[in-house]
Amino acid sequence: MNSPEQPKDIFIAKSDVKAHDLDHKRKINFNIDRYNAAVVKGKGQFAALDTARRQAKNIKWRAVEQLDKYLELFEKNFTERGGKVIWAEDKEDALNAVLAICRDKNTRTVVKSKSMVTEELHLNDFLAEHEIESLETDLGEYIQQLDGEPPYHIVTPAMHKSKEDIAQLFHDKLGVPPGLSPSELTLIARDKLRHKYTEAEVGITGGNFLIADTGAVCITENEGNGRLSTAFPQTHIAIVGIEKILPSLQDLPLFWPLLATYGTGQTLTVYNSIFCGPRQAGETDGPREMYVILLDNGRTNLLRKEVRESMYCIRCGSCLNACPVYRNIGGHTYGSTYSGPIGSVITPHLNGMAEFGHLSYASSLCGSCTDACPIKINIHEMLLENRHIYTEEKYDGFAERFAWRLFKRGVLHRGLMNGASGRMKNFVFEKALRSAWGDRRDKVVFAPKSFNQLWKERKKA
Repeated sequence: MNSPEQPKDIFIAKSDVKAHDLDHKRKINFNIDRYNAAVVKGKGQFAALDTARRQAKNIKWRAVEQLDKYLELFEKNFTERGGKVIWAEDKEDALNAVLAICRDKNTRTVVKSKSMVTEELHLNDFLAEHEIESLETDLGEYIQQLDGEPPYHIVTPAMHKSKEDIAQLFHDKLGVPPGLSPSELTLIARDKLRHKYTEAEVGITGGNFLIADTGAVCITENEGNGRLSTAFPQTHIAIVGIEKILPSLQDLPLFWPLLATYGTGQTLTVYNSIFCGPRQAGETDGPREMYVILLDNGRTNLLRKEVRESMYCIRCGSCLNACPVYRNIGGHTYGSTYSGPIGSVITPHLNGMAEFGHLSYASSLCGSCTDACPIKINIHEMLLENRHIYTEEKYDGFAERFAWRLFKRGVLHRGLMNGASGRMKNFVFEKALRSAWGDRRDKVVFAPKSFNQLWKERKKA
């Protein structure tokens, strides 16, 4: 009986296909090149960009080093204004909490603003299993939901689709005429979604930041769907990872422009909302009830010293756009909610080093991700730390460990290097490291004579 394919095998197989898919490469490079051009302009708003990045890193350092204190302060301030906080240790806790709230409200329809943490929970599928319609209202997420695909990118869910692809998808799924323009497609999506806001009993969002000193949830978006998802439904549920905490409301004037610039190249995102709880006495709009689910789901594993900086991430997606590996294999290849360099750092600790430790090798260690990060997170160094953990805990497999030990012993032993002929070295490399080297690279051909031998012959001559 054949054993089921492991995530590593699936990753390698998908990478091999995507890396040589020229149409895919054309689409993603076109979109990332546009992003890069916008970011250069966006950075112009900072008089001292490097200083701003260092200050942001220091603030996140303080927040993570006192995570327990700031989360409890957030809960205290949020509940004082009538909000309710639920602590979810894992995926099951979070899903069960959402289901209990939905059942209490006799919910048939949920509207969702863009949220990677709900993708992490596979919330839409879970609610569908309980006969609750969960509808994505962000245009990119709506496109992906129509196509039955997860988001391709942290910020731009449908980055891998051209306007022609989306027009064909709308034709196939919604029965509209083929070949419509982007403006026409947007109006169709708007028409389909607008009435859902008033029908939905519950609106679900993520949260870009949690503010400890005011007990606030901050949401940043460009389409207004986040505000509509929280204004019309009588109940608002915000599911937020515990790492999103910031100490003070005074930190937002720094973090909001950084997120906008590095996320989309904007000076400031179009819609920036601060929610401090449910509708208060005398207020005319907003939800009657508001819940915040503080999600761990493996995040406390990231507090280990080797990867603690990964908790500073503000999910801007800039490291994905800078990564030459991501630009070649795309977002779906990783097989995880969070892709690209930062996904390769955190996923093994969120979902298991044994299953996802191989992602840390999906990097050239060129450092572009670290250079691109607005918070100056040392991403490429943490990828190297993950590789060390992966091998120390012996997840790389006996055959691979044996091959590298053999290679190490050979290259450190001058007598072996000089004594073995070029033909023998070619044979050993072919047999021991062929799977790691891959079939698409040219074969390694060792010189017939070593440098040491050539040098001796030169001195004799």
